[in-house]
Amino acid sequence: MLRGGPVVQIAVILVSVLGLWVGARLLVDAAVRSARRFGLSELTIGLTIVAIGTSTPELSVAVDAAYKGLGDIAVANVLGSNIYNVAFVLGVISLFRVIPVAESLVSRDGVALLASTLLGGLVLFDLRVTRLEGALLVAAFVAYTAYLLRGTQTEADGATEQSTEQSADQSLGDGGVTRPITDRIDFPGRDAVFLAGGLALVLVSGDYMVLAASELARGAGVSEWVIGGTIVAAGTSTPEFAVSLVALRQRSLGVSVGNVVGSNILNITGIVGVAAVASPLAVSASALGTFAWLVAVTLLIVAALWTGRVLSRVEGAFFATSEVTRWILGLI
Repeated sequence: MLRGGPVVQIAVILVSVLGLWVGARLLVDAAVRSARRFGLSELTIGLTIVAIGTSTPELSVAVDAAYKGLGDIAVANVLGSNIYNVAFVLGVISLFRVIPVAESLVSRDGVALLASTLLGGLVLFDLRVTRLEGALLVAAFVAYTAYLLRGTQTEADGATEQSTEQSADQSLGDGGVTRPITDRIDFPGRDAVFLAGGLALVLVSGDYMVLAASELARGAGVSEWVIGGTIVAAGTSTPEFAVSLVALRQRSLGVSVGNVVGSNILNITGIVGVAAVASPLAVSASALGTFAWLVAVTLLIVAALWTGRVLSRVEGAFFATSEVTRWILGLI
């Protein structure tokens, strides 16, 4: 129980968003430095570790909500975050500059995004996610990640290693997006401290966000599904938005799509899966409508990227407007 009125609950949500972003940033920075010590390429780091790190808020909120029996917040947060990522984050970024996309990202990861979204819908069709279904979702994400790592390792070991690495660096803006912003802070055991501190901050912030969101929904007479799919979803997507903004500044726009695609695949498979394994999920019928919206937006974004290998300003404006419309329809 979180005491206080709507003003206090909204303030707690805002502070929780800040905590989620700082915690996720600390996790990503420490993980990136550790990954480089093992010789992973910038491309692999961007598509796996950065995507996983920016999705830790969704994981924290989903698992916490599952344990509290708030299945609507857990699943609505994931579906809402995925819609927010592809529609609003990419849409807003493309308004500033056209986003170019590598062919491999569309043909490989775009297909994986569609497949994972449809798999999530199949699991949610009966409005329940059992532990077995959750385990299958997690297995699907592990298989995708293993395939991705194996593919990038094969490229790095091939005769085109140098050109591949140069292409990866260009896509990631010479590591600008994945360059740890905490590099200037150095002390013994730095990465271990950042990993532990970042994880603790994400977990605590996620717990308070779930409490504040559920109380706000009850007090305002709005369903937990709507709150989870809008306010909570936008809050937990803060790291993805931040990474995309850094990509814009570093002129490495392709990574915006890579980060969002990777995060969305993780959200719908790994995060829903882990939450269901922790505690079986039950959701309201509203899940079907939100899922249908997610499928439509995902199909449109992949089609837009497939046709021109870019996301234009006109397309970005359309997607951003669609997300604003979703919020208005949900909250009124």
